[in-house]
Amino acid sequence: MNDIHKIKNTIRMYVKDNFLFGFSDEDLHDDISFLEIGVLDSTGIMEMVTFIEREFGVQVLDEEIVSENLDSINLIANFVLKKLVA
Repeated sequence: MNDIHKIKNTIRMYVKDNFLFGFSDEDLHDDISFLEIGVLDSTGIMEMVTFIEREFGVQVLDEEIVSENLDSINLIANFVLKKLVA
């Protein structure tokens, strides 16, 4: 599964189902910062890492758990895609 649109949709559905409490679907743009809008905290980030590893079959190294990789749908999708093609 390396189609970027499928990856984004999978991530979007996971975020909507697990983290969007009090937010509408319209608030979830591909480039919106999860940290800025308070969707992900430190526990949520670890849950997201577990989801990424399980769903996409990639390993997320400790040094890769940074906002540059995990702070929006676009950033996560690009990170996953890089891991899949590596």
